Amino acid sequence: MENLTNWVLDPTHSEIIFKVKHLMITNVKGEFRNFNASIVSEGSDFSKAKVQAKIDASSIFTNNSDRDAHLQSADFFDVANFKELNFEGTSFNKLDEDNYQLRGILTIKDVSKETTFDVEFGGLVQDPYGNQKAGFSLSGKINRKDWGLNWNAALEAGGVMVSEEVRINAEVQFVKQA
Repeated sequence: MENLTNWVLDPTHSEIIFKVKHLMITNVKGEFRNFNASIVSEGSDFSKAKVQAKIDASSIFTNNSDRDAHLQSADFFDVANFKELNFEGTSFNKLDEDNYQLRGILTIKDVSKETTFDVEFGGLVQDPYGNQKAGFSLSGKINRKDWGLNWNAALEAGGVMVSEEVRINAEVQFVKQA
């Protein structure tokens, strides 16, 4: 890569949200409140960019303190032993003017697996302070059991309390470094 450009996350304009079916009839939403990410690109060309992200597992927030504590426990993220979720991009392929496919290795607890996300490029803009910004919307699905997040409870009427599929969406804004 020539003319490497480093982009760092603007955390005040970024979010990572997830949704999981509860009782198989409604979605429960949560988020990770503390995370960091970076992109290394060739100038403003993001095709083949290197993408990395680290998420503070203890920053999970679902608007219910009991549920948050359960998600932080060994049943799920085991934050006492595994402080971070990590994503290391292996490819960032441009599909068309505004869309990319991001592949990479997602590590949760001690399990690393490849996953793919759809990424929409929101564009480049200069903010009022002279900073060059890039925006992206990311979406994808994972099966939580692939990472050993196996806890569940059977329902009396059939089915399970929490779906295996987790839908992930992120809105991320990056600042170009001089």
